Amino acid sequence: MFKSARRDSVITEDPTEFVEPVRREQVSKTKRPFTLAELRNILELAGNEWRSMILFGLYSGQRLGDIATLRWNNLDLQRNELCLSTRKTGRTMILPLAAPLRKHITSLHFPGDPSAPIHAKAFDLVERQHKTGNLSNQFADLLAAAGLRKKKNHKSAGKGRGSRRDVEPLSFHSLRRTATTILHEAGVPAAVAQALIGHDSEAMHELYVSVGREALQKAAAALPEI
Repeated sequence: MFKSARRDSVITEDPTEFVEPVRREQVSKTKRPFTLAELRNILELAGNEWRSMILFGLYSGQRLGDIATLRWNNLDLQRNELCLSTRKTGRTMILPLAAPLRKHITSLHFPGDPSAPIHAKAFDLVERQHKTGNLSNQFADLLAAAGLRKKKNHKSAGKGRGSRRDVEPLSFHSLRRTATTILHEAGVPAAVAQALIGHDSEAMHELYVSVGREALQKAAAALPEI
């Protein structure tokens, strides 16, 4: 407020110029991957569509918005591949289907229209709202039911950029961490794991071009069935 007043020449000096800001206690929690036991518990509680999205998230490593908006024509079962353009970066990803994910896909009902969404309710929600906030809240409720998060009121507690939210250690994004952890523990080279899961930075993108299809297939095969 005082900085704005000085900028607008309402006052000549800012009385708070040399006041040190109060440091807030760090309340954010350390993000972590799921354990396989936690995932099995979540899957038991999840409805059919959420169960499917969780499996897609784990075995492809992709973000919630990309999973929610998948269509049947993103899948090529003959080549055993999932092809999509990520919403965040626009990058085209061609990923081999891990055996457990392919098994799950073949159990789903194909409506006959290749352009139809795989997860119809989630797709409709994202298309209407152009964001994944409500889906994230639904997943948070599922985690709360599994005893992995506290049940919270999803209404905003503040307005503008100054509002703060505690960062929970587990979210849908944790599936990416889980897949990465499993791949590393299985001895999959870092560059291959990064290419399979995807990464935002240009430095990581440079690694993708040297990773062949065979290496990605071996990496996908290292993911266990849950």
